[in-house]
Amino acid sequence: MPQTPAPKGASPLRHGGAVAGGGADPVAGAARLSIAPMMDWTDRHCRFFHRLMSRESLLYTEMVTAPALVRGRALHLLAFSPQEHPVALQLGGSDPKELAEAAKLGAEAGYDEINLNVGCPSDRVQSGTFGAVLMRSPDLVAECCAAMIAAVDVPVTVKCRIGVDDQEPREVLPDFLARVSGAGVTRFAIHARKAWLQGLSPKENRDIPPLDYELVYDMKAQFEHLHLSLNGGVATLEEAEAHLARGMDGVMIGRAGYHQPWDILGAADARIFGAQAPLADPVEAAEAMLAYIAEHVAAGGRLGQISKHMLGLFAGQPGARLWRRVLSEGAHKPGAGVALVQEALDAVRGARESAEAARREGISHA
Repeated sequence: MPQTPAPKGASPLRHGGAVAGGGADPVAGAARLSIAPMMDWTDRHCRFFHRLMSRESLLYTEMVTAPALVRGRALHLLAFSPQEHPVALQLGGSDPKELAEAAKLGAEAGYDEINLNVGCPSDRVQSGTFGAVLMRSPDLVAECCAAMIAAVDVPVTVKCRIGVDDQEPREVLPDFLARVSGAGVTRFAIHARKAWLQGLSPKENRDIPPLDYELVYDMKAQFEHLHLSLNGGVATLEEAEAHLARGMDGVMIGRAGYHQPWDILGAADARIFGAQAPLADPVEAAEAMLAYIAEHVAAGGRLGQISKHMLGLFAGQPGARLWRRVLSEGAHKPGAGVALVQEALDAVRGARESAEAARREGISHA
């Protein structure tokens, strides 16, 4: 496990605060901006990389199923670096006893929050009777959450949709929030789309069902005592700021945070949290990963396991294409490591110098 020194000030408890309506939630402040749990994307290497750019934002694991932990004893799925704090474990499941045991394992591993997935629409998740299909069973969700809360001392939260299939969201969502919060959950992240469990793929479910931000705003007005984060379709920090200005407690960003990490996380601490940004430039973010990469490769890992999460670092900037090409073409070759990342960085620096020279020449001829 790479143990690159944590950014100065990194601590799982530095976001202490109280959730509206009750108990202490030590990471509620971090939930003002979070990066959504995304399968195959937000693994431990991705989270380590993201944490270098933002000390403040809340990070989530990929979904880990409770059966994998409890029955399969796949405890390696809980591994993470201490530098990732504050970090939440997202669980999938629908058996209260099993979820309670999985939550306990997560808390013992050091996670700052346990989140229940009530939003994933994939077929394999439905077959396990968890994910978005649980929007139809709010009492079961409440029972699961109550069992988890009883088993751990860290916050238990829920990520959900506004409804599924032919449900009427303005009827379903307030009832869902009331029942589940009645079990003790005080923080929810709401994906402002329905999930269609039949007829749409998981990818289509992220884009085709229309967004209903107004409904989520209304839920915040109706449930003032709950901490509610809005998720779905948020592509920029400007959009996140607009949702916060409408009264949301937090905003959860998904794909944009992954594909444009510097644009989102590099500016998040200053703009969303009023804190000093830990890095001034995406080049610094790449350089800060070198020791972590070196240790990972020396331990037998592959560069591509890390570099795939870094491809969007220079999105929209000079050298972005060269950066992606060098890493994409070389990361999976035998022996690939720090030298390849430095080669990609040199390509970015060269592109930046060329762009600056062209800009100055344009000014001189203006």
